[in-house]
Amino acid sequence: VQLQASGGGLVQAGGSLRLSCAASGVMFSSINVGWYRQTPGKQRELVARINSAGTADYADSVKGRFTISRDNAKNTMSLQMNRLKPEDTAVYYCIVNPPYRNYWGQGTQVTVSS
Repeated sequence: VQLQASGGGLVQAGGSLRLSCAASGVMFSSINVGWYRQTPGKQRELVARINSAGTADYADSVKGRFTISRDNAKNTMSLQMNRLKPEDTAVYYCIVNPPYRNYWGQGTQVTVSS
């Protein structure tokens, strides 16, 4: 299983970024997928996830600002991040959840300046 994340970068507060993650080697359409983030000294935290049926849920801190989506035909997931805040600054990781274990992408840095 390989995951390739892209789309991070530097943006001003109030701006938008779109993260993407391409998966290979997994039955993408039948598994749950999601995004986590991590800042130095803190545990990795769930940002958003979407199950195989397309139902999504979000961390309270990003509800109404972030939208997770998936394209099963292309084996990709995306995270549209709007109205970004400095506290959204983190390394963002995509994750897929096939049976028995999780697989993580390599992480992409998102930096929001105030």
